[in-house]
Amino acid sequence: MLFIVIHQTYELWFKEILHELDYLQRLVASDDLPRAGHAIKRVLVILKVLVAQVDILETMTPLEFVSFRARLESGSGFQSAQFRELEFVLGGKRPGPLQLYAPGSAERARLDQRFQAPSLWDGFVGYLARRGFAVPDDVLKRDVTQPIAPSPALQAILVRIYRDDPALAEFCERLVDLDEGVQEWRYRHVKMVERTIGAKMGTGGSSGAEYLRNTLMRPAFPDLWAIRTEF
Repeated sequence: MLFIVIHQTYELWFKEILHELDYLQRLVASDDLPRAGHAIKRVLVILKVLVAQVDILETMTPLEFVSFRARLESGSGFQSAQFRELEFVLGGKRPGPLQLYAPGSAERARLDQRFQAPSLWDGFVGYLARRGFAVPDDVLKRDVTQPIAPSPALQAILVRIYRDDPALAEFCERLVDLDEGVQEWRYRHVKMVERTIGAKMGTGGSSGAEYLRNTLMRPAFPDLWAIRTEF
């Protein structure tokens, strides 16, 4: 019961986060950064709730989990379509997850749409271009189905923003908070899995904790982390 309730709750929160990030992207597209910053704040609070829920799940001992694990069959958080949508919105585009869902299914349709759509970061650099910053064409016109790659030229613009535009720099810091919040949830998730099943194979066919560890330390917005050494 605990396992099912926690995972159903996660799916509801993922739905809400996606709703808020869609709203956030519309606000950025309309150049309304003050309200966009408020939307990020709400997502950050939700992420703290997601992290806190791991504490509840960790009250389950390895023996308790193994007593029903076989009944999960192929069911796994690894197959959460909404979390894959969240990864795509934040720019973590990989075609592999698409293959987990049958062509023509509702989940596959949503993921295909997210995969082809610009990420939150693409929307933000578009805003910077509209503000008159010389964002390079290879950043503005990049293939949005590819993972976000660092850009030294864009980093130079961001450094200038941090030095000369406090309001815009504050919004950049909220993006860093968002990135860090997702990474924090990933970290708590992998430690919970290690605590529960150790190095066993994941329920949904993944390599379990090893797979989850490989997702750590992959920032959604690498340029905002790269500039930290410039101050």
